[in-house]
Amino acid sequence: MCTRLFPCDVPLRGDPLDALRIPSGTTVEEYDVVTDGDVLIGGQSSVELGIRGRNVAAGERVSIGGDIQADGDCRLGLLCEIDGNVLVGDDAYLGERVHVSGQLMVAGDLDIGDDVRIDDGFEANGWIVIRNPVPTLVFYVVLLSQLLRLGEQEAADDLAAALSSDDETVRDPLVVPRGAEISDEAWRVSTPTQTGDDCRLHGNVRAEELEIGVNNEIFGSLRARGDISVGADTLIHGDVTTRNGTVTIEQGARIRGTVSADDLVVHEGAEVDGSLRASGTMRLVRPKNSAE
Repeated sequence: MCTRLFPCDVPLRGDPLDALRIPSGTTVEEYDVVTDGDVLIGGQSSVELGIRGRNVAAGERVSIGGDIQADGDCRLGLLCEIDGNVLVGDDAYLGERVHVSGQLMVAGDLDIGDDVRIDDGFEANGWIVIRNPVPTLVFYVVLLSQLLRLGEQEAADDLAAALSSDDETVRDPLVVPRGAEISDEAWRVSTPTQTGDDCRLHGNVRAEELEIGVNNEIFGSLRARGDISVGADTLIHGDVTTRNGTVTIEQGARIRGTVSADDLVVHEGAEVDGSLRASGTMRLVRPKNSAE
């Protein structure tokens, strides 16, 4: 079972919006978040950057402070605010009272709800339908979440299989949980955060827990209530701080700041420019094949 939103290597368990998930290769370029896969944004989130991805779906009352560029579909829930242009390679679905401060350009069909405002006009090459469209991609995620909460695993697997596409390369999506605040200065969520590899991000990251992959570069600090792990060859331009957890720094990682934690695990070959502070234990891990 796999879909564009739920890849084969990610088990379909729990709420799909229960964490900030940043897939491998995601970058921030000229105030845009850029990813090769889909982008799914939970309701009442604020993203002060533009979005560039394959399919882009946002829940209700989401604000985006830049352009949206979707190679595939774009689906915006009711009362979304887009401070920029919306460029869509396939079809667009806009719910009630969506406001786009720029232009809306759609290569395929356009389906819009009541009281939608598009300040600089719109153009669609396909059919234009004015009604109250259901943001389908968001609807599927909500339905899957409810099935999982009710313990209907088989029904959830069947629905996900029906949504799968054999014609497109499966890529991990960028998932932003409900109520997130993302800007060039900070990424703030009340959930765990996971990043893939080879990402380049701007801003301090604030989360419940943090799991940073390999060969990333983050221009900001990391702070969490729980555990923080920094993958090999990752560069953090700031402090790494946790209130009640363990900080683990893998081999080849570099922290250009101070590290503060309850417990601290540093692998040999990691570099920390600032001081190391641990209220509990501090441990240096050497490679297994190193000489005693």
